[in-house]
Amino acid sequence: MIISDPAENNLLNKVERLLSPATIVGWRRLEPWAVARAQLSGSDGLHGSDGSVIVKWMRPHGPGPDRSESWRLRSEVAALRFLSDDLGVRLAARVVAADLAAGVVVLEDLAPRVALDGLLRADGAVAHGERLAAFARVRGELNAVTAGRAEVYYARRAALGAVDRVADCAGRFAGFREEGLLQVAALGVEVAGGAERELAVVLEELEDPGPFLALSNGDPEANNVLVRAAGAPDARLIDFEFAGFTHALHDAVCLYVPGPAWLSVDWRMGAAYRRALAVGVPEAEDDRRFGFGLAAACFSYMLLRLQRLSLVDGRAAGDDSRVQLVATVEAAARVAESFGVLPGLAGWGWRVAEALRRRWPDADVDVAGLPAFVARRR
Repeated sequence: MIISDPAENNLLNKVERLLSPATIVGWRRLEPWAVARAQLSGSDGLHGSDGSVIVKWMRPHGPGPDRSESWRLRSEVAALRFLSDDLGVRLAARVVAADLAAGVVVLEDLAPRVALDGLLRADGAVAHGERLAAFARVRGELNAVTAGRAEVYYARRAALGAVDRVADCAGRFAGFREEGLLQVAALGVEVAGGAERELAVVLEELEDPGPFLALSNGDPEANNVLVRAAGAPDARLIDFEFAGFTHALHDAVCLYVPGPAWLSVDWRMGAAYRRALAVGVPEAEDDRRFGFGLAAACFSYMLLRLQRLSLVDGRAAGDDSRVQLVATVEAAARVAESFGVLPGLAGWGWRVAEALRRRWPDADVDVAGLPAFVARRR
């Protein structure tokens, strides 16, 4: 197969060399990512492929931050092989072939599964309750099966290039949290007193998760789980480019606090996650222990989102991102109250939300009254 774009044609040649003697007879870019679906001829199940594969590649780039595209591809390959080869589980795509020096990875095609967020946008959450529960469950299963296996993963990851395992757990959100605190201070609601002391304890929890240390793909949202649109969901996780071992309950936040695409969530999904997690992390059955870790992760995420405050403030009145930010702050405070933990931070969160509602009268709406998983307008 020949494509007119020389760079893309060169990429096809690299993939065919990896998959020889199979040849590519169809090629469809999955924009806007550096990803394509390739139809194969002559594969006959070779390398575990079956008619089509997913190809991911690096875009050309110069010197950049630690998490360059090369770093991300290596992390994805290490995580996926750790799951399939070391642990023998089918929670994500298998690596069919990889040439990391050439910046190309070929993955199992998980079709006919489709992204969950697309189904929710098209049909609403009520139509896909079973798939939402499967999303929560597969995230818990990922955390459960990988808890206590960090040494195995990091041995595999280190063989592919340098990695900072401490930064994976404690450092990936640090800069965002600090900026979030600065943004809130400019709003006039600083962290002080009991809230400040509790925040220090929260950071200690996230930096030293103890039994909750588990693998995350680094982006636990509905766009990164594929399910079957009819019948049993048979969920699989995708996009492990930012994978690493961190506090497992970072992966539960999206079930309690609105993610980037949603204005509301359904906490009942958290029960499916918690049951699955407890299979490998029995401490998840302890309300106090689970609630504290969950609230800590929710406040961390809240600060991550608050670092966008000045950006959201500059948008036109009525923009959904304002309502979403208020909902995020209030949801974090509500989690702490529900589990009877971190009262100082909960009170601070409600004050931040009140300040945002005063600043943005257009965002002074009853978010709690919205149906579950209401999508933001684009």
